[in-house]
Amino acid sequence: MEIKVEPKAMEIKVEPKAMEIKVEPKTMEIKLEQEAMEIKIHRDIPEVTVKKTKEEEQPLSPAARVFHAPAFNCYVITVIGVKKKIEPDVVIEGLKQTLIRHPRFSSKMVNKTNKNKQTQRWVRTNVVTNNHVIVPDIQTQHIENANADKFLDSYVSDLTLVPLDTSKPLWELHLLDLKTSDAENVAVLKFHHSLGDGMSLMALVLACMRKTSNLNELPTLPYQNRTSSGSSRLTGGSWRGFRFLWLFMVLWSTIMLVLNTICDALRFIATAMFLKDTKTPIKGDYRLSMPTRMSLVHLTVSLDDIKLIKTNMKMTVNDVVIGVTQAGLSKYLERRYGEKKNVVGDDQKSKKNSNEMPKRIRLRSALLVNLRPTTGIQDLADMMDKGSKCRWGNMIGYIVFPFSIGLRKDPLEHLGTAKRIIDRKKNSLEAALTFIVGKFMIKAFGVKVTANLLNRMLSNTTMSFSNLIGPIEEISFFGHPITYMAPSVYGHPHALTMHFQSYMNKMTISLTVDPTVISNPHQLLDDWEESLRNIKTAVQERSSTHQ
Repeated sequence: MEIKVEPKAMEIKVEPKAMEIKVEPKTMEIKLEQEAMEIKIHRDIPEVTVKKTKEEEQPLSPAARVFHAPAFNCYVITVIGVKKKIEPDVVIEGLKQTLIRHPRFSSKMVNKTNKNKQTQRWVRTNVVTNNHVIVPDIQTQHIENANADKFLDSYVSDLTLVPLDTSKPLWELHLLDLKTSDAENVAVLKFHHSLGDGMSLMALVLACMRKTSNLNELPTLPYQNRTSSGSSRLTGGSWRGFRFLWLFMVLWSTIMLVLNTICDALRFIATAMFLKDTKTPIKGDYRLSMPTRMSLVHLTVSLDDIKLIKTNMKMTVNDVVIGVTQAGLSKYLERRYGEKKNVVGDDQKSKKNSNEMPKRIRLRSALLVNLRPTTGIQDLADMMDKGSKCRWGNMIGYIVFPFSIGLRKDPLEHLGTAKRIIDRKKNSLEAALTFIVGKFMIKAFGVKVTANLLNRMLSNTTMSFSNLIGPIEEISFFGHPITYMAPSVYGHPHALTMHFQSYMNKMTISLTVDPTVISNPHQLLDDWEESLRNIKTAVQERSSTHQ
């Protein structure tokens, strides 16, 4: 039996089996009871009770285990621009009250061996917030906005070289006292993708924020109200009259759904086995090794311009974004092939012809689809505040989306072709099927085989693409009003990843590129912005003609 009491540190060691420690004011009475092992120390300090409990553990989900495989080790980085100088102490205190109360952000990943079988589990641990918040010393006296933007791009890109420390929860926050062209200061969040899918992580980050107009209110997302179908509004008589037509349409839709799913499944299998995209200036080759450093850049454009096109063309925002992306990629590839022709020279006709942009290019993107109903921001806020439970994890599927690459005389053709492909993909269960098959393969063949197969499939495509909906009102990050949010991901075998994040009346495009393949990502962003302007102009001209 040993008891050690130090007046300042108040360190208490009890052996064996100290089950409860109570500290009460005034006297210095120590009471020991062999069975209950209760220790009471009376002193002029507030009452504190410490109880030893068993560590909470949870196994990693199948998708989380894949994200930890060497062939598919993925991270999420989100750059957040704010309107005022960041106060680190305020942010750290805010994190203590919100983020670290989430089980995934207060758990470390532990490898355990049981009966010669290794398992990975989340184990709750004490979180020292200061160990997760990095405030670099940046000498900004002589850095102008343009150079500051380059410094930020370089700083964020350098983070892709440094893995997270697995001895503590897999996240960190960098607070940069750096004034850029579009923000007074910048915060950079880095997570391991095993913590959750992109939509869950973004919802959790938003649950830590509040509206600037009312600091007690959570951010609001622009949910679409789905109107009821025409058949549900029919009267009893008209319903009986159109019943046969309704049944025929349901049957036809079901048949098309099955056929489309079968076709997409066969294409997915072919892609995993042998079907490769055309070798273009934006396609990397990662069959042997992955890139070490990725470049992350972003651009913010007007969401109102996108909504104007959406309204006039009777499309969704996602339709417009994909259509503009198709036009931007076509413009950028035409530029890159043109640069190759100029390098070769006009006198070498055979080489010149080989460097012209092919008329038929197979360029496909892996679109990530969230299959679980999105966890509400309010649910996540309640979980961090009150300890309630809500859905969490990685439940994502993939869609292989083919872009129609080529310059068009009418830029609106890009919108039309993109919408036709999107509508066709909506009438398919490809995303759900890829998730189910992936889960089965993990159980049947293990994480390593599944990760290698997924790596092979993605290597045969060209890029990744995702689009996230953000708040419609200005929000603040622990009292710091936000100007933009730019999430992105790296660690998968693509030289180009495009993420779109809406916020208020803005849309931020984030690019993650392999600089050995795409050395000028800002040019790709400029071509995307120019394509948006061209399509907007064409839409306005069309509207004025029809008036």
